[in-house]
Amino acid sequence: MKMKTLLLAPAMALVLANTAQAGDPDNYAADSEAAMAAAGEIIFNHNCKACHSSDASKNTFGPRLHGVFGRKAASVPRYAYSDALKNSGITWDQKKLRQWINANDLLVPGTRMRHVNINDEAAQDYLIAFIKTLK
Repeated sequence: MKMKTLLLAPAMALVLANTAQAGDPDNYAADSEAAMAAAGEIIFNHNCKACHSSDASKNTFGPRLHGVFGRKAASVPRYAYSDALKNSGITWDQKKLRQWINANDLLVPGTRMRHVNINDEAAQDYLIAFIKTLK
């Protein structure tokens, strides 16, 4: 996994640099969030997109992630979740998403999602920033 992170780092740095240069200093916080979300989209496309959709109207192999932030786990209609996730009681907030991204099989033993393991905290921050935009 470290090799994947090392390969993504230059692309994420470029996105962050270009967004920061283009922005107005008065809007630095918004520019920073946009840059983090853009870097997170790169991580999403590399690690998540094969199974998850960001489209609000479409499930793929995994459930769509549109609107996942703040949503109860296992609540997307027309998707067959594992009993473990259905019974988890999780609401997807920053803390739970970070735990899931890092070690989903430890957060919810018995989940059907294969273990992805993005354990770099910066990459988690970027991915969560992108997920928050899916609303």
